[in-house]
Amino acid sequence: MTENPPTEDQEPRPRRKRADVLAPLPRMRSLLFAPASRPDVCAKLPRSDPHGVVLDLEDAVAPAAKAEARVQARASAAELRRLHPDLAIFVRVNPLGTEWFAADVAEGLDEELTGIVVPKLEMGAQVDPVLDALIEAGRNHLRLLVGVETAAGVANVAGIDRMLRHPRICGAYFGAEDFITDMGGVRTDEGLEVLYARSQVALAARLARVPVLDQVVAAFGDDERFLADAAVGRSIGYSGKLCIHPSQVPLANQCFSPSPEERERARALLAVWEEAQARGEASVAFEGQMVDEPLARRARALLDE
Repeated sequence: MTENPPTEDQEPRPRRKRADVLAPLPRMRSLLFAPASRPDVCAKLPRSDPHGVVLDLEDAVAPAAKAEARVQARASAAELRRLHPDLAIFVRVNPLGTEWFAADVAEGLDEELTGIVVPKLEMGAQVDPVLDALIEAGRNHLRLLVGVETAAGVANVAGIDRMLRHPRICGAYFGAEDFITDMGGVRTDEGLEVLYARSQVALAARLARVPVLDQVVAAFGDDERFLADAAVGRSIGYSGKLCIHPSQVPLANQCFSPSPEERERARALLAVWEEAQARGEASVAFEGQMVDEPLARRARALLDE
């Protein structure tokens, strides 16, 4: 259906434009959250050397404090950008459809942000209302980092895949705590109750070719648990970790970076593989295992990180 043309006494209605496709961000192995209502805490976020920070207007802020937190988020973001011009800075807004979302976008976003974190998205059709709100707020240059953290979001994995291909989306994350609450399940140290959903989100992100950040470890004083959980995340394709305490940041940076030993082994494997290729062989033994093209490709990918 076409719009009626403007009459002679009407100005043509301007078309709202969306920002061009944005350049990809540097890899984020750690993304550290803090309540936007705590500017003192937000100011300290860069001290642990995270690859990105999030000023949270959602779960970390009580309903009665959200209005003031929006003001504080803008001020904190501007100050962080002034002092740390290369830091990736995000604000997490409340979910689309809540009573706070519109005001979060209209009042809580400094123009110098890297992007916004949009939690609990469940289908591709939800991206356009978010972008429309950013246009109205004059913030249509911001990237979207989206959270998949509900039963519907995980069940709609094909829709998630298509959603994540949107050119404005710079990454995704899996929210285990909200997901298992939505499921009516119970969180355990082993995490088997979320392994399927965690894997599905990693798979969808891979198909969409966007980076994906792994679930929170709520026990921020338990380094061993964090390291074990991060190792599982890395093994199924996650590229980084959500962090809720500064002490988790160096652990995440370590876990999602190839170790010197891994790099040395990858170089040695490729040397043996290339020699085999030169001899016309399609596979070769290396350290007790058979190496073929998929393993060589994995080694090259590790060395490119």
